[in-house]
Amino acid sequence: MKAAIHDTFGEPVDVLRARDVDKPVPSAGDVLVRMTLSPIHNHDLWTIRGNYGYKPDLPGAIGGTEAVGIIDAVGEGVDTGLIGTRIAVAGVHGTWAEYFTASAQGVLPLPDAISDTAGAQLIAMPFSAISLLETLKATKGDWIIQTSANGAVGKIIATLAKSRGIHLVNLVRREEAVQELVDLGIDNVLSTSDAGWQQKAREIMGKAGATSAIDSVGGDVSADLVELLGLDGELIVFGTATGSPMPLSSGSLIMKHITVKGFWGSRVSGEMDPDERKRLITELVTLTATGKLVLEDGGVFSIDQITDALKAALTPGRTGKVMVSGHR
Repeated sequence: MKAAIHDTFGEPVDVLRARDVDKPVPSAGDVLVRMTLSPIHNHDLWTIRGNYGYKPDLPGAIGGTEAVGIIDAVGEGVDTGLIGTRIAVAGVHGTWAEYFTASAQGVLPLPDAISDTAGAQLIAMPFSAISLLETLKATKGDWIIQTSANGAVGKIIATLAKSRGIHLVNLVRREEAVQELVDLGIDNVLSTSDAGWQQKAREIMGKAGATSAIDSVGGDVSADLVELLGLDGELIVFGTATGSPMPLSSGSLIMKHITVKGFWGSRVSGEMDPDERKRLITELVTLTATGKLVLEDGGVFSIDQITDALKAALTPGRTGKVMVSGHR
């Protein structure tokens, strides 16, 4: 089979190449999945660089962690009736290949109402987003302010917050991204490149300020978020697009009793109660099947085109996740 493989850690466009390798055989309790589409996530790129929380074994590591596909075979102890089932799966490793294996207990059968494009990215980012919302202080009627609102998680947060009656201020770094979100029906979008955006945010939220802030950028905007939080507010560090330190004001943290904490979706997912996971996944599937949660792609590339796919994924302004296709 064909797979996108790296033998060393490094910049993905430099170290990842398409190669022919043996098709895997499912172990006991596993299924063999014929991959249809697999997205390129930021954490996939960090993993290839060797600076993520998980490091694959080298050489011969296959990229990718989420996919939609068809169960092609099953290992010992798995119901053969699953063969032919279209499923989504995340949190596995090696999905940028024509075939990969996964635990039978971890796959999610998909209803026909969910497209391959949506199914391929239904779990990782949406589940991180909905899990994050579950942990926030903000509830119905409260305000959240988020950076990277035009990113995959940002758009999902906008949909989920609306469905739960939570108000949202959405921050982006480029003026053209404002119109993109407005065209999607997302309200209260501000560009941090505009002078005075902080005052506009205050006017939108009112005197009490935000209950929760979600930051995926880092740097100076983190300090702005703290200033826009109300008493006993919380700043959740979800990502760091800039990689810059957060220059937070001690005075604001002290006087407003602000809480600052990190959120890593992979850990939260791994520690979650199975019934809670099922409830949240059901909410996501329902929102997607009814068209309320829209998950688009930012281009589809074959495994042989993995370098072009990576370049596209690293180009700002795409509307959805770049996809790797399992079809030749």
